[in-house]
Amino acid sequence: MRFFKFALPLCAVTIAAPALADVPEPVRAMIDAAIASGDVAKVKTVIDLAKQTNPDDIEELDAIAAEFTAQHVEPAAAEAVQQGELAVPESNGLFDNWSGSGQLGAFHSTGNSSNTGISAGLELTRTGERWSHRLSAQADFQRSEGVTTREQFLLAYEPRFELSENFYAYALSQYERDRFQGFSARYAASGGFGYIVISEDNMTLSLQGGPAWRRTDFTDGTSESDLSGFVAADFDWQVLENLKFTQDVRAFLQSDNSTISSNTGIQTRFAENFSLGLNYSVEIDTDPPIGAVKTDTLSRVTLIYDF
Repeated sequence: MRFFKFALPLCAVTIAAPALADVPEPVRAMIDAAIASGDVAKVKTVIDLAKQTNPDDIEELDAIAAEFTAQHVEPAAAEAVQQGELAVPESNGLFDNWSGSGQLGAFHSTGNSSNTGISAGLELTRTGERWSHRLSAQADFQRSEGVTTREQFLLAYEPRFELSENFYAYALSQYERDRFQGFSARYAASGGFGYIVISEDNMTLSLQGGPAWRRTDFTDGTSESDLSGFVAADFDWQVLENLKFTQDVRAFLQSDNSTISSNTGIQTRFAENFSLGLNYSVEIDTDPPIGAVKTDTLSRVTLIYDF
């Protein structure tokens, strides 16, 4: 940084001379002196005063300020970051750097209920320097002649922290509701580590796993809590510019009732922010409540809006 400060006066003439051709001599001398000092605040103050007293030369004065910033202020900040003297903020604010998608469409289910209804979903993601966050929600609902025949809700939040280029730590909290599978609420929490197997421009694959805890509130009024293991795989493939394939697999593994879910999707983009999505989901409970079947399937057709 000392070298940088001493280098500023040596370069002052090369910055100011060409652009100051039309600026009055006294003003030019003040600007040269400010630039030679290397004081960013002083340069800004002198140029601001020069604009007020010489309105006909504003264009030339702006050019001087821009050139000084490009050649000295920005490189100095970059060098400070490299030397650890200046920290780069993780993000600008809590609500910055979020993106996501919303979807609305129809579904057809088989298993514990066989019907067609309305499907809606929302996914939000936020990516920082080392932290990333994903919040997802899904709802499938059908009601006919005053009777609800499908009512499934899912809400999940997953933050990740990058440990290295391919390794990361994750945490997961999840809430489910599906009365037709025999539970009014099911909560899950997990934490562990993940590995990015593939990270290409058009293809990604990540694997993760760790211990988990689940609590299930059954529709008969009973409840149970269990420790389990959690594993997941997330595969995304941009097949063509406007065609994307996704495959997600998740499993909560425990001694009594394990849950394995698979979600296969295809998205085709037909406008800048709009896509058509086709999705097929399978969920297996190895030991479901009495009266419920082990396997549920759900097919969705949705309109997706990216924002």
